[in-house]
Amino acid sequence: MGRPPLRRMSMAQMLPNLLTLGAICAGLTSIRFAVEGRIDHAIFLIILAAVLDGLDGRLARILKSESAIGAELDSLADFLNFGVATGMLVFMTMFHLENSLGWIAVLIYVICCVMRLARFNVGIKTPDADAIPGYFTGVPSPAGAMLALMPIALQHAFHSIPPIATPLMALWMVFVGWLLISRIPTPSLKLVRPRAEHMRYLIVGVIAMIAILFTWPWEALLALDLAYLATVLWSFIRSRRRLDRKDAR
Repeated sequence: MGRPPLRRMSMAQMLPNLLTLGAICAGLTSIRFAVEGRIDHAIFLIILAAVLDGLDGRLARILKSESAIGAELDSLADFLNFGVATGMLVFMTMFHLENSLGWIAVLIYVICCVMRLARFNVGIKTPDADAIPGYFTGVPSPAGAMLALMPIALQHAFHSIPPIATPLMALWMVFVGWLLISRIPTPSLKLVRPRAEHMRYLIVGVIAMIAILFTWPWEALLALDLAYLATVLWSFIRSRRRLDRKDAR
């Protein structure tokens, strides 16, 4: 039997994979900037990687260029950018390089990140019967990375506050790792389906958010993290109430 014909792809259909590779480059460069002490640039590249991560999958679906290689690349990029690069950035910024407690906390965070990604990949092939449509199970890795970076944003936004104690920072990293592998249902952007007549307001809001991020980056990142934590708390309370009603039946 002959080999099956190779599938030809246009340059446009290759764009999602190029975005994923660009995100990987952003994550690797973030590690370099963290080593050099250029924290602002390093965090910006993590945020850029998160934006590219949100675009590549949607673009692949629009262009009908989804592939097994693209899915594997996306998962590897998420582990590098939101696990390894974010963990190294936090370690070099918030912990002393010789701090063993900080390194253990970072290791726990990164391991939780890779476990969360593995569970997500398995869930694609074998859907979880208990999963809620339109919700993630646990905090997704890009959001987890933003939460891990929140103490850095806090210290840059408010210079007058004292440095965060190492045990407290280590506890925060472990807590974020737990959020990644938890069973808490967290909302997905797929739930956002604005009406056509409201799109102009959404576009204006997104532009305003981008302008705020460029004007007050640390304060904006901190505010977004706090808003997301409030959303996770709301989802947790709602899921507990749903389970209580289910058990009461």
